[in-house]
Amino acid sequence: MAKVELKQPIVQAIAEEIKDAQSVVLVDYRGLTVAQDTELRKQLREAGIIYKVYKNTMMKRAFEGTEFAGLDNCLEGPSAIAISKDDATAPARILCKFAKDAQALELKGGVVEGTVYDVAGLTELSKIPSREELLSKLLGSIQSPITNFARVIKQIAEQGGEAAPVEAAAETAEAPAETPEAEA
Repeated sequence: MAKVELKQPIVQAIAEEIKDAQSVVLVDYRGLTVAQDTELRKQLREAGIIYKVYKNTMMKRAFEGTEFAGLDNCLEGPSAIAISKDDATAPARILCKFAKDAQALELKGGVVEGTVYDVAGLTELSKIPSREELLSKLLGSIQSPITNFARVIKQIAEQGGEAAPVEAAAETAEAPAETPEAEA
């Protein structure tokens, strides 16, 4: 009876951490050096990802009745859990990148936005840029035409507000196509 009472707070803590999670990824961390583990934890922490080691039985109990129950078959051997509440692809991205250099780190599976993924699926997800990268690319593509427009307006203003040179340039660009030599 006392053992169950001791385990209940841990199960509650896991359940609370996964409650609003965008994604959860399980890894086998055996074989990582202390330096590698410290570096991995630092990278995950900087990305706002919760990374902890729990007993598999505790995680299974916390996963019961949730979308994460599909990870039960991944809970064999030592397991660490990476939980992200903000960026859905961040755990997969960071863990896959880290595993390239640290072969001892082995991804087991994960749930991203309600879908269960195996290692291959997580690897594909890890190739998706972060939300910030996607937003900056979008902003860049939006700013580019605006910047070009502003540059043209500035050139017109520098020429005394006359649009004639631009119109003349457009007419000369069309003119060669109308000449008889261009048809020959």
